[in-house]
Amino acid sequence: MGNLSMLWAAAGICCTALSASAWSVNNFLITGPKAYLTYTTSVALGAQSGIEECKFQFAWERWNCPENALQLSTHNRLRSATRETSFIHAISSAGVMYTITKNCSMGDFENCGCDGSKNGKTGGHGWIWGGCSDNVEFGERISKLFVDSLEKGKDARALMNLHNNRAGRLAVRATMKRTCKCHGISGSCSIQTCWLQLADFREMGDYLKAKYDQALKIEMDKRQLRAGNSAEGHWVPAEAFLPSAEAELIFLEESPDYCTCNSSLGIYGTEGRECLQNSHNTSRWERRSCGRLCTECGLQVEERKTEVISSCNCKFQWCCKVKCDQCRHVVSKYYCTRSSGSAQSLSEGSA
Repeated sequence: MGNLSMLWAAAGICCTALSASAWSVNNFLITGPKAYLTYTTSVALGAQSGIEECKFQFAWERWNCPENALQLSTHNRLRSATRETSFIHAISSAGVMYTITKNCSMGDFENCGCDGSKNGKTGGHGWIWGGCSDNVEFGERISKLFVDSLEKGKDARALMNLHNNRAGRLAVRATMKRTCKCHGISGSCSIQTCWLQLADFREMGDYLKAKYDQALKIEMDKRQLRAGNSAEGHWVPAEAFLPSAEAELIFLEESPDYCTCNSSLGIYGTEGRECLQNSHNTSRWERRSCGRLCTECGLQVEERKTEVISSCNCKFQWCCKVKCDQCRHVVSKYYCTRSSGSAQSLSEGSA
């Protein structure tokens, strides 16, 4: 929340009127089934990992996974059905499943351990199943229990959220990797024992970000969509639940304009945001962030120079410590700002 508060202050625009109440992973613990208190810590950590991954994946996007968007329970609230909502549900559900599965395989729960259901069976030419496969069945079951229970609505948006929750869990399965160990005389590797392991969570984030970019919009009558804004609406977009689309993210509404602050929609706008320009070790998409966040949103790019102190000229001294000098150097950072003329026009328009 501190970073967001600083961002709002830097923007100096209408966003100061927005509520600062952030979604909390405690919602999982409050709403989740009380019979499963054993897993609440892991569920909370999993939800948090999903939030952090969302912020990483969208750090240089106009919509950057703000705190106020991280509300999974949509009962009696303004119910968004955008592409961004689909990602939030998917990554949060995946985060919970991932953490529960990890903890299960590590023996953190008394009633759960490795998945040995395939052990001893032939997997392919020259290898058999063995070792300690991560127990995704258990992780999926607990994630579904907690995350899906937060969805109290019965309308099209609720069903969209449940679909995307499941797509997130399927992403955990889709990114798993087979790890093998060789056996044989003198390391000949005549046969291998293999097991399934979870991929790094960053890979899962990349996978779901690609799904976000290719998300499917379910077309529906606008009157039905408006009716679906209350929990009494029971219209179901049947096309969304075709087996061929079960692993895809789906959405019902086009995204709003994230360039401009809109307090009624909880949009902060991009004014005051940092962007990357001429940065080393960054992707082409990140290097184009100044155009995406600033120029294309009618803002200018402002360079600000700041002095940074860091350790340098480090030397190992016997025995046993490392001694470093403190070096100062100036770095340039870039921000989206409104030109003085635009700010004056905005002020006169408000008057």
